[in-house]
Amino acid sequence: MLIKRNKNNKNLSNKTVFLKKPIKYMQAKPFLKWAGGKTQLINDIEKALPREFTSQKFTYVEPFVGGGAVLFWILENFPNLEKAIINDINADLTNTYKVIAEQPKKLITVLQKFQKKFHSFENDAEGRRVYYNEQRALFNTRSKDVVTQAALVIFLNKTCFNGLFRVNKSNGFNVPMGDSTKQTICDVENIMAVSKVLQRVEILTGDYRETLQHAEHPALFYFDPPYKPLSQTSSFNTYTKDNFGDNEQIELRDFCKTLDTLGHYWMLSNSDVKGKDMNDTFFDDIYEEFNINRVYARRSINANGDKRGKLTELLITNYAYEQALSIA
Repeated sequence: MLIKRNKNNKNLSNKTVFLKKPIKYMQAKPFLKWAGGKTQLINDIEKALPREFTSQKFTYVEPFVGGGAVLFWILENFPNLEKAIINDINADLTNTYKVIAEQPKKLITVLQKFQKKFHSFENDAEGRRVYYNEQRALFNTRSKDVVTQAALVIFLNKTCFNGLFRVNKSNGFNVPMGDSTKQTICDVENIMAVSKVLQRVEILTGDYRETLQHAEHPALFYFDPPYKPLSQTSSFNTYTKDNFGDNEQIELRDFCKTLDTLGHYWMLSNSDVKGKDMNDTFFDDIYEEFNINRVYARRSINANGDKRGKLTELLITNYAYEQALSIA
């Protein structure tokens, strides 16, 4: 049954993060480029948030954190947030979050070395490729040095093809190097800003269902799982060695039903397969008892530039929202 909430909207002021220079305001933003990142959908997600949370304390839970665009937006804009929990099954990713939270300066030192070396090959494409492949091979050894491993995640993300994180069945990162030569690999200010806001966040690694035991009422769960592919060649759900297929999508729907029964709020993003094929009603069928909304997004990661462009995605909630939430 849908949770229906009707309360007046209230405006909040943006929360500002202060760095060493008080005249400069730095808000934390995603430190990785992530396939399917939600920065472009923030306005739609904002409109779909439960209005209660503009005025009351709540717990925010993101079981598939990925690049964290929604997480950082929530942390910056909701000072009444009491607790935040993030999780991902990708241990390389969650280790990077933990290192930024706990050892940002050590991470910056290692990243700056990677950046300096990579940029030294600006006019040497072969040397750049060899160096990239060396770092990729080092990453795949899964070093016990958590700081180096986190730095390698960021380095590879900034220098590989389209910032794509993809692994094979052996959990080996296998994305080739990209074309850019002078991109910023070590964003010192953002790493420090992210470290600061992550002090308010509990970071978990594992099955998304385990997040339930950490959630306190009232809680808002935001799910951004691996998307159901729109075609056989458009799958980006191999960012871990385990696939996330239709059976896993249905299991996630079952978990959402459990949350609904327990009185938690939840919002879920996924691909609009019906927008691609009117006869494909997979999500419309399995979430038929909930609110299904379609929003516009832009496909930005595709080997074929002609196939990048505007398409619809799904925002599904277990609560009704008729009016836009406004945050000034």
